[in-house]
Amino acid sequence: MDNKIIKPELLAPAGDMERLKIAVKYGADAVYLGGTVFGMRAAPANFSEDELCEAVNYAHSHGVKVYLTCNVLPRSGELSELPQFLENAVRAKVDALIISDMGVLEYAKRYAPEIEIHISTQTGIVNYAAANAFYKLGAKRVVTARELSMEEIKLMRDNIPSDMDIECFVHGAMCVSFSGRCLISNYLVNRDANKGECAQPCRWKYSLMEETRPGQYFPVYEGDGGTYILNSKDMCMIEHIPQMIKSGITSFKIEGRAKSEYYVAVVTNAYRKAIDGYFENPSDDYVPEQWILDEMRRVSYRDYCTGFFFGDPSEDANISYKGGYNREWDVVAVVDRYYDGRAYCTQRNRFFSGEELEVMPVGDKPFKVIAADLRNAEGDEIESANHAMMKFSFESDVPLEEGMILRKEREDKSRVII
Repeated sequence: MDNKIIKPELLAPAGDMERLKIAVKYGADAVYLGGTVFGMRAAPANFSEDELCEAVNYAHSHGVKVYLTCNVLPRSGELSELPQFLENAVRAKVDALIISDMGVLEYAKRYAPEIEIHISTQTGIVNYAAANAFYKLGAKRVVTARELSMEEIKLMRDNIPSDMDIECFVHGAMCVSFSGRCLISNYLVNRDANKGECAQPCRWKYSLMEETRPGQYFPVYEGDGGTYILNSKDMCMIEHIPQMIKSGITSFKIEGRAKSEYYVAVVTNAYRKAIDGYFENPSDDYVPEQWILDEMRRVSYRDYCTGFFFGDPSEDANISYKGGYNREWDVVAVVDRYYDGRAYCTQRNRFFSGEELEVMPVGDKPFKVIAADLRNAEGDEIESANHAMMKFSFESDVPLEEGMILRKEREDKSRVII
């Protein structure tokens, strides 16, 4: 194995404290998160000043780094709040600030000079000249535009300082606009994508209307399901670990600060196992074990693609012809404790006594259990766990650890969840 090849960082999203803990538990090397202002995701709970300190302390105690988003494009009237935000980041001891605006970069150098600077994908970096310019301005890392190919990333790697990191999105939702620079949401529903409030109108279904025929809608057909000319597929690069490492990517970034705890757990766990598997048996032909690949379809997802990594997707334009997500599995419960041959759990979705469930352990292959002798919190035998967040228990010959996720396959896999 080439001695120059460095094991990449696995960078997971953390929309709140629970998702941060899940990311740490399932193997992230670093997490990225937002405060209550200046971040590109307004929907998640995000972190207050006190919560940010708690999050950093927790992550650091487990050897995990924390990167704080500061990647909106603030208007002049908002800049007065920025020094306080940056000073809070210093107090919390975050490891890096993710920045896209040149003015914010200057503020960061002034008010938080000891914190690493990472240049956001929002900046749209597509060449090594731009990367080098930001390096001279004090940046430690660039998050490349998602429109770059492997060859272009390799060319960048060969022409920037060896101690500069390249971070790339390797999994999750993709934006139809260049590096996320989009105005559609702002125009249609007054929610500014560049301030973290995107309503994702690119996922909506559209028709044409002729101005002299108001109320008459004319579909523009691309297929039986209608037209989704703006609706992109999700990216999934888990089958291409060797190529990404050899291209010089030093941080594999998972998209999804607005996604669920379950999503964070499954995807982080799968990429952790895939990266570790490659370094145990490095080979250009390395492909993760099948169960790892199968995990990608145990979360809600749009049809997968490889983005721009292998060239412009001109043939199908990475368009998804469905208006929502595929969801083939449901989380039914989370294990609270195991005692005297019984698993005590909290319900998430309905299931029945005697059903076969799949257990998702940390860092290992899923396995099956039968939910036998299902009982409620009072110890009464029940036919099903059918109330949200209800406490219940069942017999299990296999000890189940606290926090393990129980799930089952949906009967109607073809259903698309909007």
